[in-house]
This record gives sequence, structure tokens and C-alpha cells, in this order.
Amino acid sequence: MATAKHSEPADVYAAFKQDVNMTASELEKWLKTDESKSVGQDSGDGQSIGHHSGERIVEILHKKKADLTPDDEAHMHKVHSYVARHSAQGPHHQKDVETSAWRYSLMNWGHDPLKK
Repeated sequence: MATAKHSEPADVYAAFKQDVNMTASELEKWLKTDESKSVGQDSGDGQSIGHHSGERIVEILHKKKADLTPDDEAHMHKVHSYVARHSAQGPHHQKDVETSAWRYSLMNWGHDPLKK
């Protein structure tokens, strides 16, 4: 009796929707800021990996769930992994979390840790 993995996309979608707490318009506006462009590992084209991810997240947020592709789902999984890992590494005792590179990096991935 083999177990099917048909539920994985729904789980990835739910995790993505929980992790990405910025709207498409909030993220688009954020990605245009100098702060957004000031953080992250360069992807080789002068733009950070997180900044590229943010642009891809905006595309995904504009899609209907039924229109998501396997590539979209793979990126959603990547976003969930990054947000979970990076959130755990947060500046837990830092006073200026609001203007920290840690927060800015997470925001490039669609997650604002200060947003309720």
C-alpha cells in the first residue's frame, strides 16, 4: 500500500500563503526601494537572489491557484524554506530590527517579520 504525494502542492501552497504576508502591491513597491536592493547575495547580474525571488513571488501572487505551474510550486517551496530558515536566524536581541538587513532580506522574499 503506497502513499501518494498528491497533497504536496496544497501543502506548499498553504505554507507559501502563510509565509508571504506582503501583498503583491506591497512587495512590488518594496522591491523598488534602495533598501531592498541593498541586501542579499548577488546572483551574478547585479541583482540579489532575494530580489529576483521577490519578482517571481509577485508573479505567483497575481496568478490563480489553478494556474500555478510546477515551476511556480518549486519556487513556492524555495520561498517557504528560505523564510523558515532565515526567520530562525533573526536578530533576536537587536534593537533596530525595523531597519536591519535581516528584515530587508526577508521582505525581498515576501515576508515582513514585523507585520502582524
